[in-house]
Amino acid sequence: MPVVTCEPSGRRVVVAPGTRLLEAVRAAGLPVGMSCDGEGICGKCGLLLLRGTLSPAAPAERRVAEANGLPADARLSCQARVTGDVAVRATYW
Repeated sequence: MPVVTCEPSGRRVVVAPGTRLLEAVRAAGLPVGMSCDGEGICGKCGLLLLRGTLSPAAPAERRVAEANGLPADARLSCQARVTGDVAVRATYW
């Protein structure tokens, strides 16, 4: 089972493969910004991927991330699915 680590707090949560990153971070007790209810259109749930593996980003996710000025190593947590151990960070934690 993959482990999601949230930096810099170090909070960790074990999730089933395929769990949305958004759900994993919330299970770790941390907030995730969003205004589109997880539809992948606002870009506010972007998290920096520090290490590990997530599902490949779909073209629509890449477009939203780019349009919202997210760094290249950021993923929309409402779209990315956990496929292995990962560490992530938000700018507001």
